[in-house]
Amino acid sequence: MQDVGTTILADTVGFIRFLPHDLVSAFKSTLQETTEATLLLHVIDGSDERKNENIDAVNQVLDEIGALDIPTLLVFNKIDKLEGVEPHIERNADGTPVAVYLSAQENSGIELLFQAIQERLRSNLVCENLLLPVTAGAIYAQFKAENCIKTEHFNEFGERIISIEINEVQWNKWVKQFPDLAEYIELAKWG
Repeated sequence: MQDVGTTILADTVGFIRFLPHDLVSAFKSTLQETTEATLLLHVIDGSDERKNENIDAVNQVLDEIGALDIPTLLVFNKIDKLEGVEPHIERNADGTPVAVYLSAQENSGIELLFQAIQERLRSNLVCENLLLPVTAGAIYAQFKAENCIKTEHFNEFGERIISIEINEVQWNKWVKQFPDLAEYIELAKWG
């Protein structure tokens, strides 16, 4: 995606109100990939009178699978069925896009959706310089797997000095997984 870099979009199963509990349990396993997302696009039928109930139902399932804290962009579709609603981006007090109103049927507001996605993904990037000792191979492998290393060179001791750019959600996971990251950032400042 322009100005953001490589982007993977994955579509998960839609939620239907009042699904039998055993069916919801079966869907949860397919929804586990949701917990790895950087940004969730929650597509809502904007013309549905029960849209708020449907949003709550989806949030309940997201909570159950541990994905409620993933940044979410609400996408209200079918505004062509609503009177007086034009395509637009709704923003919070900080100016961050929180919802997009569009009509896929009429191809109206789609460019706003891409704009909002780009803004959300760009604003969630973490840029850090790290000095990785030779013992930090596991961390380095994670950075390589995520393709987030922007620059890399070695110092006279054979330690890697890298610059990374990664989404905030993934960064926060790594900070929990690799407590030494804060030390490696400090080392990069001195070495």
